Amino acid sequence: MRPEMALSDEVNALRQAPLFSCIEIGRLKKLAFASHRVHFDKGEVLFRKGDDADTAYIIIAGRVDVLSDDDGRAIKVAELGVGDIIGEIALLCGGSRTATVRAAENLDVLSIEPKYFLKILSEDSSICVHMMRVLAERLAWTTEQLIAARALASPDPERTGKA
Repeated sequence: MRPEMALSDEVNALRQAPLFSCIEIGRLKKLAFASHRVHFDKGEVLFRKGDDADTAYIIIAGRVDVLSDDDGRAIKVAELGVGDIIGEIALLCGGSRTATVRAAENLDVLSIEPKYFLKILSEDSSICVHMMRVLAERLAWTTEQLIAARALASPDPERTGKA
């Protein structure tokens, strides 16, 4: 049985994540109770690109590096910290991991299985609307970042005078 303080910490961690911020406290307690705390040491890999997307994580303490592979080299594309969610695609779509995630320092996370998350979604459609908005905002931001990265990688021939 979990100590009440630990459950309270886990509920607070869930509330910090924008994806879960609209969920009422009673449902967050259910989700926290159904989830598991997991510890990773600095440098330990949580999952690799291509692995089955079977769970998501909320960072309780520490930071992670999100890595992409470029010709066998790991390139850091993002850093996430306390309150951030890792692998949320696993909660909604399953499939394969789209990046590798490694602990940048000692790390404590809350592991969330899709079946518990989907049960909460099925209980309240307003949660679904909120999550669609959060995910749409993330998609827009990611698209902007991709456009900016492509512009840097391949300059416009008209601007450089090269055709």
